[in-house]
Amino acid sequence: MKIVLLNPQIPWNAGNIGRTCVATGTELVFVGKLGFKINSREIRRAGLDYWQYLKYSVFGNFEDFLKSLNESENLVFFSTKGEKEHWHAPYTLSSCLVFGSEGAGLPEDFYNRYRKNLYRVPLYSDKVRSLNLSTSVGIVLYEAIRHTRPFTQNHTSLLRQ
Repeated sequence: MKIVLLNPQIPWNAGNIGRTCVATGTELVFVGKLGFKINSREIRRAGLDYWQYLKYSVFGNFEDFLKSLNESENLVFFSTKGEKEHWHAPYTLSSCLVFGSEGAGLPEDFYNRYRKNLYRVPLYSDKVRSLNLSTSVGIVLYEAIRHTRPFTQNHTSLLRQ
């Protein structure tokens, strides 16, 4: 499974997402224009001393990322504009869970292009427009894990597979 961040802007979010990816054995993919340098102090500070264990890749644009995928990998997009809730997404072990930037969300053409694969984390209050990106990634990633990995008493054994 992969977490894909399109045009992420905030280093602390990326660092926190990286730490969550290390904790779950998930690859992190950065795509597009980054609002920080991968080796910046801020991103490493948010990822603490776990950053060295993170499996990540960087692509200059979404088309190059798409070319890197094999046929078994399915794209699942997340946005406040999704009409279906995240717990109904078709999660697989080879899912690529795609999130837009903190300020702009997904690129505008994605909302039509990937409409069938667009999901949202529901909000139960009209006083909040959206959740923090790293919070949304954590919610979605652990739901995806619940759907795809068997429960065991020793969760760390899953990460060694």
